[in-house]
Amino acid sequence: MQFTAEQIATLLKGQVEGNPSTVVDQLSKIEEAVSSSLTFLANPKYEHYIYEIEAGIIVINEDLVLQKPVKSTLIRVKNAYTAFTELLKLYDEMRNERSGIDEQVYIHDTATIGKEPYIGAFSYIGKNVVIGDKVKIYPQVYIGDDVTIGNQVVLLPGVKVYKDCVIGNKVIIHAGSVIGSDGFGFAPKEDGSYDKIPQIGNVIIEDDVEIGSNTVVDRATMGSTRILKGVKLDNLIQIAHNVEIGNNTVIAAQTGISGSTKVGPNVVLGGQVGVVGHISIAKGSQVQAQSGINRSITEENKKWGGSPAFPYNNELRSQVLYSKLPELEKRIAELERQLNDKNNS
Repeated sequence: MQFTAEQIATLLKGQVEGNPSTVVDQLSKIEEAVSSSLTFLANPKYEHYIYEIEAGIIVINEDLVLQKPVKSTLIRVKNAYTAFTELLKLYDEMRNERSGIDEQVYIHDTATIGKEPYIGAFSYIGKNVVIGDKVKIYPQVYIGDDVTIGNQVVLLPGVKVYKDCVIGNKVIIHAGSVIGSDGFGFAPKEDGSYDKIPQIGNVIIEDDVEIGSNTVVDRATMGSTRILKGVKLDNLIQIAHNVEIGNNTVIAAQTGISGSTKVGPNVVLGGQVGVVGHISIAKGSQVQAQSGINRSITEENKKWGGSPAFPYNNELRSQVLYSKLPELEKRIAELERQLNDKNNS
């Protein structure tokens, strides 16, 4: 696909500086750009590249003052990073444009499929499933009975959606993720074994959610496990039964959230955070990677770190003290020696 500087500037509502007929056919990082590349400059520490490279087109901020002549055609926009992000979205949509229903797909007679679908080979769509418009279902996806899926949803290869689950609009679920598997519910018996508790609830995923690869969201014992609007989940995350994740919360890889915990809106959980069950995490909380949360966080918009988690600044001070423990041990030993010498003299 080829585009001229003039076409790109029109799309981005920017101003061309140079040759408006310059043609590009690929997107590149600024340090790897060639004459056929479209790239961008947003971080000032990379500015030296625009004077060195021969990229076809560079998107820059409108207020950037050039220190030297450049060989490339420039497009000035209000925010180069935001503008280039929009270009990446458009490029990705064009690159992944698919339509139609492949051979060797099973669709139950009672299922309803919306307009302009793509359904890949070896996918299974069960009884009474309702799928909205412009949904992309990649090969080997399983959709169980009575599932509802909104418009413009993308389910990448190997996604499994168990029965009764609900997925909103513009949701992306990456390869290998499982939505609606049984929650970890077992009742201890007198003989030391465990009796499985049926998990009869479901999972509800609201609009504009993205879920990374090999993440698991368990169905509720009763009621619903809820992933609210705008949530972004990384790869390899475990969301247990009856958990609720608040709007626009972001969770990094290898985090595990135990059953019935409520995570508020706009929370950020770093990688490998562990959260116990039946607690709540307040709005805007930020939790450092590898922290352990063993009690409710009630103060909004605070930073936390450590295991168990402390307020972030306290955790940093504790880390400094930990590093000084060997020195403190030597000093205490020396003081004890001096005290013993004084007592024995």
